[in-house]
Amino acid sequence: MGLPSTQEAPDARWTVKAALDWTVSYLERHGDEHPRQSAEWLLSHGCGLSRIQLYMNFERELSADERAWLRQAVARRGAGEPLQYITGEVAFRHITVKVRPGVLIPRPETEVLVSEVLAELPAPKRRVALDSTIEAWEGNVLIEAARAEAAQQGAALQPFAPAGSAASDGMLPEEQDEPQVPPAVFESFGTRVADEPEPDEDQPASGPDASPAAQASAADGVLLVADIGTGSGCIACSLAQEHGDVRVIATDVSDEALGLARENVRSLGLDAVVKVIRSDLASAIPERYRGRLDAVVSNPPYIPTAVMASLSPEVAAFEPSLALDGGVDGLDVFRRLTPQALAFLKSGGVFACELHETCLDDAAAIARADGFSDVRAVKDLAGRPRVLVARKPLE
Repeated sequence: MGLPSTQEAPDARWTVKAALDWTVSYLERHGDEHPRQSAEWLLSHGCGLSRIQLYMNFERELSADERAWLRQAVARRGAGEPLQYITGEVAFRHITVKVRPGVLIPRPETEVLVSEVLAELPAPKRRVALDSTIEAWEGNVLIEAARAEAAQQGAALQPFAPAGSAASDGMLPEEQDEPQVPPAVFESFGTRVADEPEPDEDQPASGPDASPAAQASAADGVLLVADIGTGSGCIACSLAQEHGDVRVIATDVSDEALGLARENVRSLGLDAVVKVIRSDLASAIPERYRGRLDAVVSNPPYIPTAVMASLSPEVAAFEPSLALDGGVDGLDVFRRLTPQALAFLKSGGVFACELHETCLDDAAAIARADGFSDVRAVKDLAGRPRVLVARKPLE
């Protein structure tokens, strides 16, 4: 299969319009449900043009490289492969993430999950530009406001933190060797930063008796989030990109997912605020984070096994079943995750999980039985129950 060769006629010109018409015709014959949309998507990517620009440049001729790319792309699409795998990227909320076979393709429903988490978290702290001039009286007002806020959160205000220090960067003390990254200890599990005291299992995670690290986190406004089963990293990257105070620990067990998530973190310039680690759910998150996370979010495998057989060939034949099959009732992974989420969340922390539309009632019952409160279901863009949101009760 290939686009018609320019050698077929001396005056053949493979313009945008000619390529678009031919691609639509080919995909129609091969059963594409939306041949024109697919053709526009492929041609836009191959030519570096937006959909509108395609129609404004009908007479633009395709280069030899563009024709070569389009030939293989049309063949793959004709075989049913998802467009996102063919182009290697997909838009998700305010970012574009790379995707490839072996990792679940981000979907619009998951954007709702991100919205719910952002809505539940405290708003980003107001930033003051370093080059702005503050009068003495303004400085006193700011200091008093910060001291009052810190006192309410049960943390002592640390005055005049040196520039570049953990306190000034809004990070935890044990992160000073790697600013704005969830602790440097992630680089080698089981080790501690040299001056970090041994954690006290009896020490609370918040309040006046909390550990110094927990107090610093509260006082500086850092919000610690775990994204469990991160896949492409779209959730973790969106949360960190849209909320300036969020620091994310993203976990997965798949080699393909871990590699892709790290690549997306790097390409989006979020290395300083998102850390990707290998972990079966939350099992490899260091123990000192128990009771300290502000949010746990997950889009786990949740399709009931019986429903897997009815998935479209485009999904069933190309996307990883590991990221789709949630067991008999779709809640196998959710049952394992719920107690882990409760353990790692701080008092009042939020748990948000995307689930199959048939599972929300059962999932809500499980969450309540495991100790969560304020459990509610949120509908997706199609009006179907999709996201479960709950909170760890206040102590």
